[in-house]
Amino acid sequence: MPTLSPQKVHLWAHPRGLYVLFFSEMWERFSYYGMRALLVLYLTQHLLYQRQAALEIYGLYTGLVYLTPIIGGFIADRWLGYRGTVLSGAILMMLGHFAMAFPQFLFPALALLILGNGLFKPNISTIVGSLYLSDDPRRDAAFTIFYMGINLGAFLSPLVCGALADAYSPHWGFAAAGVGMLISLIIFLGGMSTLRPAQGPYKPLSKTEILRILLTTIAGFVISVGGVHAARLLLGRTLVSTLFGWTLMGLLLAVFIYLIFRLKNTSERLRTLSIFILGIFTALFWMGFEQAGGTLNLFAQHHTDRTLALGSWSFTIPAPWFQSLNPLLIFILAPLFSLFWVWLAARGREPHTPVKMSWGLLLLGLGFVLMSLADQKAKTGLLVSPFWLISVYLLHTLGELCLSPVGLSMVTRTAPASVTALLMGVWFLSSSAGNYAAGISEAFLEKYHLPLYPTLATLSLAAGLLLWLLAKPIHRLMTA
Repeated sequence: MPTLSPQKVHLWAHPRGLYVLFFSEMWERFSYYGMRALLVLYLTQHLLYQRQAALEIYGLYTGLVYLTPIIGGFIADRWLGYRGTVLSGAILMMLGHFAMAFPQFLFPALALLILGNGLFKPNISTIVGSLYLSDDPRRDAAFTIFYMGINLGAFLSPLVCGALADAYSPHWGFAAAGVGMLISLIIFLGGMSTLRPAQGPYKPLSKTEILRILLTTIAGFVISVGGVHAARLLLGRTLVSTLFGWTLMGLLLAVFIYLIFRLKNTSERLRTLSIFILGIFTALFWMGFEQAGGTLNLFAQHHTDRTLALGSWSFTIPAPWFQSLNPLLIFILAPLFSLFWVWLAARGREPHTPVKMSWGLLLLGLGFVLMSLADQKAKTGLLVSPFWLISVYLLHTLGELCLSPVGLSMVTRTAPASVTALLMGVWFLSSSAGNYAAGISEAFLEKYHLPLYPTLATLSLAAGLLLWLLAKPIHRLMTA
Protein backbone atom coordinates (compact mmCIF):
# COMPACT_ATOMS: atom_id res chain seq x y z
CA MET A 1 0.00 0.00 0.00
CA PRO A 2 1.26 3.55 -0.74
CA THR A 3 2.44 5.51 2.25
CA LEU A 4 0.75 8.81 3.01
CA SER A 5 2.82 11.86 3.85
CA PRO A 6 3.70 11.79 7.56
CA GLN A 7 2.21 15.21 8.25
CA LYS A 8 -1.11 16.47 9.49
CA VAL A 9 -3.57 16.96 6.66
CA HIS A 10 -6.57 19.24 6.37
CA LEU A 11 -9.35 19.90 3.87
CA TRP A 12 -10.01 16.93 1.60
CA ALA A 13 -7.06 15.10 3.20
CA HIS A 14 -4.38 17.36 1.70
CA PRO A 15 -1.65 19.25 3.58
CA ARG A 16 -2.52 22.84 4.44
CA GLY A 17 0.55 23.88 2.47
CA LEU A 18 -1.18 22.90 -0.78
CA TYR A 19 -3.84 25.56 -0.22
CA VAL A 20 -1.22 28.16 0.61
CA LEU A 21 0.45 27.37 -2.71
CA PHE A 22 -2.95 27.26 -4.47
CA PHE A 23 -3.84 30.83 -3.48
CA SER A 24 -0.30 32.14 -3.91
CA GLU A 25 -0.19 30.75 -7.46
CA MET A 26 -3.74 31.93 -8.16
CA TRP A 27 -2.86 35.54 -7.33
CA GLU A 28 0.44 35.34 -9.21
CA ARG A 29 -1.42 34.13 -12.31
CA PHE A 30 -3.98 36.88 -11.69
CA SER A 31 -1.18 39.40 -11.97
CA TYR A 32 0.42 37.77 -15.04
CA TYR A 33 -2.72 37.31 -17.12
CA GLY A 34 -4.14 40.68 -16.11
CA MET A 35 -1.04 42.44 -17.37
CA ARG A 36 -0.85 40.21 -20.49
CA ALA A 37 -4.44 41.06 -21.42
CA LEU A 38 -3.62 44.78 -21.40
CA LEU A 39 -0.10 44.89 -22.85
CA VAL A 40 -0.72 45.12 -26.63
CA LEU A 41 -3.70 47.43 -26.22
CA TYR A 42 -1.66 49.67 -23.93
CA LEU A 43 1.26 49.82 -26.35
CA THR A 44 -0.89 50.66 -29.39
CA GLN A 45 -3.51 52.94 -27.87
CA HIS A 46 -1.69 54.79 -25.10
CA LEU A 47 2.01 54.69 -25.99
CA LEU A 48 1.16 54.89 -29.73
CA TYR A 49 3.45 52.09 -30.86
CA GLN A 50 2.89 50.79 -34.37
CA ARG A 51 0.90 47.55 -34.39
CA GLN A 52 3.83 45.37 -35.51
CA ALA A 53 6.20 46.90 -32.95
CA ALA A 54 3.68 46.27 -30.18
CA LEU A 55 3.24 42.64 -31.27
CA GLU A 56 7.01 42.17 -31.43
CA ILE A 57 7.38 43.45 -27.84
CA TYR A 58 4.55 41.14 -26.79
CA GLY A 59 6.28 38.18 -28.48
CA LEU A 60 9.62 38.97 -26.85
CA TYR A 61 7.98 39.31 -23.45
CA THR A 62 6.01 36.05 -23.57
CA GLY A 63 8.91 34.20 -25.22
CA LEU A 64 11.32 35.23 -22.47
CA VAL A 65 8.74 34.35 -19.81
CA TYR A 66 9.02 30.71 -20.95
CA LEU A 67 12.82 30.84 -21.28
CA THR A 68 13.82 32.19 -17.85
CA PRO A 69 12.39 29.28 -15.77
CA ILE A 70 15.52 27.36 -16.81
CA ILE A 71 17.57 30.03 -15.00
CA GLY A 72 15.20 29.94 -12.02
CA GLY A 73 15.58 26.20 -11.64
CA PHE A 74 19.37 26.46 -11.77
CA ILE A 75 19.44 29.22 -9.12
CA ALA A 76 17.15 27.24 -6.83
CA ASP A 77 19.25 24.09 -7.13
CA ARG A 78 22.67 25.72 -6.74
CA TRP A 79 22.18 28.81 -4.59
CA LEU A 80 18.87 29.81 -3.07
CA GLY A 81 16.59 26.83 -2.54
CA TYR A 82 12.99 26.62 -3.74
CA ARG A 83 11.35 28.83 -1.10
CA GLY A 84 13.95 31.56 -1.33
CA THR A 85 13.81 31.62 -5.14
CA VAL A 86 10.00 31.89 -5.07
CA LEU A 87 10.21 34.81 -2.63
CA SER A 88 12.81 36.64 -4.69
CA GLY A 89 10.77 36.12 -7.86
CA ALA A 90 7.57 37.33 -6.19
CA ILE A 91 9.23 40.55 -5.03
CA LEU A 92 10.68 41.25 -8.49
CA MET A 93 7.32 40.62 -10.18
CA MET A 94 5.48 42.84 -7.71
CA LEU A 95 7.92 45.68 -8.44
CA GLY A 96 7.52 45.05 -12.16
CA HIS A 97 3.73 45.22 -12.09
CA PHE A 98 3.70 48.45 -10.12
CA ALA A 99 6.37 49.89 -12.43
CA MET A 100 4.08 49.18 -15.40
CA ALA A 101 1.80 51.91 -14.06
CA PHE A 102 4.44 54.45 -15.16
CA PRO A 103 5.04 54.71 -18.95
CA GLN A 104 8.71 55.72 -18.59
CA PHE A 105 9.46 52.42 -16.81
CA LEU A 106 7.94 50.15 -19.48
CA PHE A 107 11.02 48.12 -20.45
CA PRO A 108 12.60 47.79 -16.98
CA ALA A 109 9.15 46.72 -15.74
CA LEU A 110 8.89 44.02 -18.39
CA ALA A 111 12.41 42.82 -17.53
CA LEU A 112 11.50 42.60 -13.84
CA LEU A 113 8.40 40.56 -14.72
CA ILE A 114 10.36 38.22 -16.99
CA LEU A 115 13.11 37.54 -14.48
CA GLY A 116 10.70 37.33 -11.54
CA ASN A 117 8.53 34.83 -13.37
CA GLY A 118 11.61 32.72 -14.15
CA LEU A 119 12.44 32.54 -10.45
CA PHE A 120 8.86 31.99 -9.25
CA LYS A 121 7.14 29.73 -11.77
CA PRO A 122 9.17 26.47 -11.81
CA ASN A 123 9.94 26.43 -8.11
CA ILE A 124 6.46 26.86 -6.67
CA SER A 125 5.42 23.78 -8.67
CA THR A 126 8.40 21.91 -7.24
CA ILE A 127 7.30 22.83 -3.71
CA VAL A 128 3.87 21.31 -4.43
CA GLY A 129 5.56 18.02 -5.28
CA SER A 130 7.74 18.16 -2.15
CA LEU A 131 4.64 18.03 0.09
CA TYR A 132 4.04 14.41 -0.94
CA LEU A 133 6.03 11.21 -1.08
CA SER A 134 6.59 9.90 -4.60
CA ASP A 135 4.11 7.04 -4.07
CA ASP A 136 1.46 9.16 -2.33
CA PRO A 137 -1.93 8.51 -4.03
CA ARG A 138 -2.94 12.16 -3.45
CA ARG A 139 -0.10 13.53 -5.57
CA ASP A 140 -1.91 13.74 -8.94
CA ALA A 141 -5.02 15.18 -7.29
CA ALA A 142 -2.83 17.83 -5.62
CA PHE A 143 -1.45 19.01 -8.96
CA THR A 144 -4.99 19.05 -10.38
CA ILE A 145 -6.11 21.34 -7.54
CA PHE A 146 -3.04 23.50 -8.06
CA TYR A 147 -3.77 23.70 -11.82
CA MET A 148 -7.30 24.89 -11.06
CA GLY A 149 -5.80 27.75 -9.06
CA ILE A 150 -3.83 28.80 -12.14
CA ASN A 151 -6.97 28.89 -14.25
CA LEU A 152 -9.01 30.66 -11.59
CA GLY A 153 -6.47 33.49 -11.51
CA ALA A 154 -6.32 33.54 -15.32
CA PHE A 155 -10.12 33.79 -15.49
CA LEU A 156 -10.56 36.59 -12.96
CA SER A 157 -7.68 38.86 -13.94
CA PRO A 158 -8.79 40.03 -17.43
CA LEU A 159 -12.21 40.81 -15.96
CA VAL A 160 -10.85 42.92 -13.10
CA CYS A 161 -7.82 44.51 -14.80
CA GLY A 162 -9.71 44.97 -18.07
CA ALA A 163 -12.63 46.70 -16.33
CA LEU A 164 -10.30 49.07 -14.49
CA ALA A 165 -8.35 49.82 -17.66
CA ASP A 166 -11.57 50.48 -19.58
CA ALA A 167 -13.19 52.63 -16.89
CA TYR A 168 -10.10 54.62 -15.86
CA SER A 169 -6.78 53.87 -17.57
CA PRO A 170 -4.44 50.92 -18.18
CA HIS A 171 -2.32 52.13 -15.26
CA TRP A 172 -5.16 51.19 -12.92
CA GLY A 173 -5.22 47.73 -14.47
CA PHE A 174 -1.46 47.33 -14.07
CA ALA A 175 -1.71 48.53 -10.46
CA ALA A 176 -4.41 45.90 -9.83
CA ALA A 177 -2.01 43.27 -11.19
CA GLY A 178 0.62 44.59 -8.76
CA VAL A 179 -1.84 44.28 -5.87
CA GLY A 180 -2.50 40.69 -6.94
CA MET A 181 1.21 39.93 -6.82
CA LEU A 182 1.48 41.59 -3.40
CA ILE A 183 -1.33 39.35 -2.12
CA SER A 184 0.49 36.32 -3.55
CA LEU A 185 3.67 37.32 -1.71
CA ILE A 186 1.83 37.87 1.58
CA ILE A 187 0.06 34.50 1.34
CA PHE A 188 3.32 32.70 0.63
CA LEU A 189 5.16 34.42 3.47
CA GLY A 190 2.30 33.94 5.92
CA GLY A 191 1.90 30.26 5.09
CA MET A 192 5.55 29.29 4.82
CA SER A 193 5.42 27.28 8.05
CA THR A 194 2.87 24.94 6.40
CA LEU A 195 5.23 24.05 3.55
CA ARG A 196 6.59 21.02 5.33
CA PRO A 197 8.31 18.52 3.04
CA ALA A 198 7.12 14.92 3.13
CA GLN A 199 10.73 13.78 3.42
CA GLY A 200 13.04 15.42 5.93
CA PRO A 201 12.33 17.96 8.68
CA TYR A 202 10.92 21.45 8.15
CA LYS A 203 13.53 24.19 8.48
CA PRO A 204 12.67 27.89 8.82
CA LEU A 205 14.65 30.28 6.63
CA SER A 206 18.11 30.81 8.09
CA LYS A 207 19.88 34.17 8.25
CA THR A 208 22.13 33.03 5.41
CA GLU A 209 19.09 32.19 3.25
CA ILE A 210 17.47 35.56 4.01
CA LEU A 211 20.70 37.34 3.06
CA ARG A 212 20.87 35.36 -0.20
CA ILE A 213 17.24 36.27 -0.98
CA LEU A 214 18.07 39.96 -0.53
CA LEU A 215 21.22 39.69 -2.65
CA THR A 216 19.39 37.80 -5.41
CA THR A 217 16.54 40.31 -5.44
CA ILE A 218 18.91 43.27 -5.59
CA ALA A 219 20.95 41.60 -8.34
CA GLY A 220 17.76 40.84 -10.27
CA PHE A 221 16.64 44.45 -9.98
CA VAL A 222 20.00 45.79 -11.16
CA ILE A 223 20.18 43.32 -14.05
CA SER A 224 16.62 44.13 -15.13
CA VAL A 225 16.97 47.90 -15.03
CA GLY A 226 20.60 48.21 -16.11
CA GLY A 227 20.53 45.39 -18.65
CA VAL A 228 17.46 46.71 -20.44
CA HIS A 229 18.86 50.23 -20.57
CA ALA A 230 22.16 48.96 -22.01
CA ALA A 231 20.41 46.72 -24.54
CA ARG A 232 18.25 49.59 -25.80
CA LEU A 233 21.25 51.90 -26.15
CA LEU A 234 23.60 49.39 -27.77
CA LEU A 235 21.27 47.18 -29.80
CA GLY A 236 17.76 48.54 -30.20
CA ARG A 237 14.53 46.54 -30.11
CA THR A 238 14.79 44.94 -33.56
CA LEU A 239 18.30 43.57 -33.02
CA VAL A 240 17.36 42.31 -29.54
CA SER A 241 14.42 40.48 -31.13
CA THR A 242 16.61 38.94 -33.83
CA LEU A 243 19.26 37.88 -31.31
CA PHE A 244 16.60 36.27 -29.14
CA GLY A 245 15.29 34.23 -32.05
CA TRP A 246 18.75 32.98 -33.01
CA THR A 247 19.61 32.29 -29.36
CA LEU A 248 16.55 30.08 -28.99
CA MET A 249 17.43 28.05 -32.07
CA GLY A 250 21.06 27.83 -30.95
CA LEU A 251 20.06 26.59 -27.50
CA LEU A 252 17.82 23.87 -28.92
CA LEU A 253 20.51 22.74 -31.36
CA ALA A 254 23.20 22.75 -28.65
CA VAL A 255 21.05 20.69 -26.27
CA PHE A 256 20.21 18.22 -29.04
CA ILE A 257 23.89 17.72 -29.96
CA TYR A 258 24.83 17.41 -26.28
CA LEU A 259 22.21 14.71 -25.71
CA ILE A 260 23.20 12.76 -28.83
CA PHE A 261 26.76 12.49 -27.48
CA ARG A 262 25.80 11.98 -23.84
CA LEU A 263 23.24 9.23 -24.38
CA LYS A 264 25.01 6.03 -25.40
CA ASN A 265 21.91 3.85 -25.44
CA THR A 266 20.14 3.74 -28.83
CA SER A 267 16.73 3.44 -27.18
CA GLU A 268 17.33 6.60 -25.12
CA ARG A 269 18.49 8.50 -28.22
CA LEU A 270 15.38 7.51 -30.16
CA ARG A 271 13.06 8.52 -27.31
CA THR A 272 14.87 11.86 -27.02
CA LEU A 273 14.50 12.37 -30.78
CA SER A 274 10.73 11.83 -30.49
CA ILE A 275 10.51 14.61 -27.88
CA PHE A 276 12.37 17.03 -30.14
CA ILE A 277 10.11 16.16 -33.10
CA LEU A 278 6.95 16.68 -31.06
CA GLY A 279 8.49 19.87 -29.66
CA ILE A 280 8.59 21.33 -33.19
CA PHE A 281 4.87 20.66 -33.66
CA THR A 282 4.19 22.09 -30.20
CA ALA A 283 6.01 25.32 -31.08
CA LEU A 284 3.81 25.62 -34.18
CA PHE A 285 0.73 25.17 -32.00
CA TRP A 286 1.74 27.92 -29.56
CA MET A 287 2.59 30.26 -32.44
CA GLY A 288 -1.09 30.14 -33.35
CA PHE A 289 -2.61 29.81 -29.90
CA GLU A 290 -0.74 32.81 -28.48
CA GLN A 291 -2.32 35.13 -31.02
CA ALA A 292 -4.88 35.42 -28.21
CA GLY A 293 -3.05 38.18 -26.36
CA GLY A 294 -1.88 39.84 -29.59
CA THR A 295 -3.81 39.96 -32.86
CA LEU A 296 -7.02 38.45 -31.44
CA ASN A 297 -6.92 41.01 -28.64
CA LEU A 298 -6.61 43.81 -31.20
CA PHE A 299 -9.43 42.25 -33.26
CA ALA A 300 -11.67 42.29 -30.20
CA GLN A 301 -10.83 45.95 -29.61
CA HIS A 302 -11.25 47.29 -33.15
CA HIS A 303 -13.47 44.93 -35.14
CA THR A 304 -15.88 43.26 -32.70
CA ASP A 305 -19.30 44.55 -31.71
CA ARG A 306 -18.89 44.61 -27.95
CA THR A 307 -22.12 46.45 -27.08
CA LEU A 308 -24.76 44.70 -25.02
CA ALA A 309 -28.12 46.49 -25.14
CA LEU A 310 -31.37 45.77 -23.33
CA GLY A 311 -33.93 48.52 -23.84
CA SER A 312 -32.41 51.79 -22.69
CA TRP A 313 -29.59 49.98 -20.89
CA SER A 314 -26.32 49.30 -22.73
CA PHE A 315 -22.88 48.12 -21.78
CA THR A 316 -19.64 47.90 -23.76
CA ILE A 317 -17.65 44.74 -23.03
CA PRO A 318 -13.97 45.59 -22.44
CA ALA A 319 -11.82 43.86 -25.06
CA PRO A 320 -9.57 42.13 -22.46
CA TRP A 321 -12.61 40.25 -21.12
CA PHE A 322 -12.37 37.88 -24.08
CA GLN A 323 -9.09 36.66 -22.55
CA SER A 324 -11.14 35.05 -19.76
CA LEU A 325 -12.85 32.69 -22.19
CA ASN A 326 -9.94 30.23 -22.38
CA PRO A 327 -9.61 29.54 -18.62
CA LEU A 328 -13.41 29.46 -18.26
CA LEU A 329 -13.66 26.84 -21.00
CA ILE A 330 -10.82 24.84 -19.43
CA PHE A 331 -12.80 24.72 -16.15
CA ILE A 332 -15.78 23.34 -18.03
CA LEU A 333 -14.07 21.06 -20.53
CA ALA A 334 -11.00 19.64 -18.74
CA PRO A 335 -13.01 17.16 -16.60
CA LEU A 336 -14.93 16.06 -19.72
CA PHE A 337 -11.69 15.44 -21.60
CA SER A 338 -10.33 13.42 -18.71
CA LEU A 339 -13.45 11.24 -18.73
CA PHE A 340 -13.31 10.96 -22.53
CA TRP A 341 -9.74 9.60 -22.51
CA VAL A 342 -10.67 7.12 -19.75
CA TRP A 343 -13.76 6.05 -21.71
CA LEU A 344 -11.68 5.43 -24.83
CA ALA A 345 -8.98 3.60 -22.84
CA ALA A 346 -11.58 1.28 -21.27
CA ARG A 347 -12.59 0.25 -24.80
CA GLY A 348 -9.01 -0.08 -26.01
CA ARG A 349 -9.45 2.84 -28.40
CA GLU A 350 -7.45 5.62 -26.74
CA PRO A 351 -5.22 7.19 -29.42
CA HIS A 352 -1.47 7.48 -29.03
CA THR A 353 -0.01 10.79 -27.85
CA PRO A 354 1.04 12.00 -31.35
CA VAL A 355 -2.53 11.43 -32.60
CA LYS A 356 -3.99 13.46 -29.73
CA MET A 357 -1.52 16.24 -30.44
CA SER A 358 -2.42 16.17 -34.15
CA TRP A 359 -6.05 16.74 -33.15
CA GLY A 360 -4.89 19.81 -31.21
CA LEU A 361 -3.27 21.29 -34.32
CA LEU A 362 -6.29 20.48 -36.49
CA LEU A 363 -8.65 22.18 -34.03
CA LEU A 364 -6.32 25.19 -33.93
CA GLY A 365 -6.44 25.33 -37.74
CA LEU A 366 -10.24 25.17 -37.78
CA GLY A 367 -10.27 28.11 -35.35
CA PHE A 368 -8.19 30.13 -37.79
CA VAL A 369 -10.51 29.17 -40.65
CA LEU A 370 -13.30 30.86 -38.68
CA MET A 371 -10.97 33.76 -37.86
CA SER A 372 -10.20 34.21 -41.56
CA LEU A 373 -13.92 34.49 -42.32
CA ALA A 374 -14.43 36.97 -39.48
CA ASP A 375 -11.48 39.04 -40.69
CA GLN A 376 -12.88 39.15 -44.23
CA LYS A 377 -16.18 40.41 -42.85
CA ALA A 378 -14.40 43.02 -40.71
CA LYS A 379 -12.56 44.34 -43.79
CA THR A 380 -15.88 45.52 -45.18
CA GLY A 381 -15.98 48.02 -42.33
CA LEU A 382 -18.57 46.17 -40.26
CA LEU A 383 -18.19 45.21 -36.62
CA VAL A 384 -18.52 41.45 -36.34
CA SER A 385 -20.49 39.50 -33.77
CA PRO A 386 -18.58 38.48 -30.62
CA PHE A 387 -19.68 34.91 -31.32
CA TRP A 388 -16.95 34.69 -33.96
CA LEU A 389 -14.26 35.17 -31.31
CA ILE A 390 -16.11 32.97 -28.82
CA SER A 391 -16.17 30.15 -31.40
CA VAL A 392 -12.47 30.63 -32.17
CA TYR A 393 -11.54 30.49 -28.47
CA LEU A 394 -13.67 27.36 -28.05
CA LEU A 395 -11.87 25.54 -30.86
CA HIS A 396 -8.45 26.70 -29.67
CA THR A 397 -9.18 25.59 -26.09
CA LEU A 398 -10.27 22.17 -27.34
CA GLY A 399 -6.97 22.04 -29.21
CA GLU A 400 -5.03 23.05 -26.10
CA LEU A 401 -6.64 20.25 -24.07
CA CYS A 402 -5.63 17.74 -26.76
CA LEU A 403 -2.03 18.93 -26.85
CA SER A 404 -0.74 20.73 -23.75
CA PRO A 405 -1.38 18.35 -20.81
CA VAL A 406 -0.76 15.36 -23.06
CA GLY A 407 2.62 16.77 -24.10
CA LEU A 408 3.77 17.39 -20.54
CA SER A 409 2.79 13.87 -19.55
CA MET A 410 4.60 12.50 -22.61
CA VAL A 411 7.90 14.17 -21.65
CA THR A 412 7.87 12.79 -18.09
CA ARG A 413 6.99 9.33 -19.41
CA THR A 414 9.29 9.18 -22.46
CA ALA A 415 12.44 11.06 -21.41
CA PRO A 416 15.41 8.97 -20.21
CA ALA A 417 15.61 9.20 -16.41
CA SER A 418 19.08 10.78 -16.46
CA VAL A 419 17.96 13.78 -18.55
CA THR A 420 14.26 14.20 -17.69
CA ALA A 421 14.71 17.67 -16.19
CA LEU A 422 16.76 18.84 -19.17
CA LEU A 423 14.19 17.59 -21.66
CA MET A 424 11.41 19.27 -19.69
CA GLY A 425 13.43 22.46 -20.15
CA VAL A 426 13.55 21.73 -23.89
CA TRP A 427 9.77 21.37 -23.87
CA PHE A 428 9.40 24.83 -22.33
CA LEU A 429 11.89 26.17 -24.87
CA SER A 430 9.48 25.03 -27.59
CA SER A 431 6.76 27.05 -25.84
CA SER A 432 9.13 30.01 -25.71
CA ALA A 433 9.80 29.72 -29.44
CA GLY A 434 6.08 29.50 -30.18
CA ASN A 435 5.25 32.54 -28.06
CA TYR A 436 7.99 34.58 -29.69
CA ALA A 437 6.89 33.50 -33.17
CA ALA A 438 3.33 34.55 -32.33
CA GLY A 439 4.54 38.11 -31.82
CA ILE A 440 6.56 38.42 -35.02
CA SER A 441 4.40 36.29 -37.33
CA GLU A 442 2.22 39.09 -38.69
CA ALA A 443 5.19 41.30 -39.63
CA PHE A 444 7.07 38.34 -41.09
CA LEU A 445 4.14 37.22 -43.25
CA GLU A 446 3.45 40.74 -44.48
CA LYS A 447 6.94 40.86 -46.02
CA TYR A 448 5.83 38.05 -48.32
CA HIS A 449 2.30 39.47 -48.80
CA LEU A 450 0.71 36.56 -46.95
CA PRO A 451 -2.46 37.11 -44.88
CA LEU A 452 -2.06 36.16 -41.22
CA TYR A 453 -5.14 34.11 -40.37
CA PRO A 454 -5.45 32.11 -43.64
CA THR A 455 -1.71 31.32 -43.44
CA LEU A 456 -1.99 30.19 -39.81
CA ALA A 457 -5.03 28.09 -40.74
CA THR A 458 -3.15 26.42 -43.60
CA LEU A 459 0.00 25.88 -41.54
CA SER A 460 -1.88 24.44 -38.53
CA LEU A 461 -4.04 22.11 -40.63
CA ALA A 462 -1.03 20.93 -42.65
CA ALA A 463 1.03 20.36 -39.48
CA GLY A 464 -1.86 18.50 -37.86
CA LEU A 465 -2.29 16.26 -40.91
CA LEU A 466 1.47 15.62 -41.13
CA LEU A 467 1.68 14.71 -37.44
CA TRP A 468 -1.29 12.37 -37.83
CA LEU A 469 0.47 10.64 -40.73
CA LEU A 470 3.72 10.39 -38.74
CA ALA A 471 1.98 9.28 -35.52
CA LYS A 472 2.90 5.58 -35.79
CA PRO A 473 6.63 6.06 -36.51
CA ILE A 474 6.89 8.73 -33.78
CA HIS A 475 5.13 6.39 -31.32
CA ARG A 476 7.66 3.69 -32.20
CA LEU A 477 10.47 6.15 -31.37
CA MET A 478 8.77 6.98 -28.05
CA THR A 479 8.57 3.32 -27.06
CA ALA A 480 11.95 2.19 -28.41
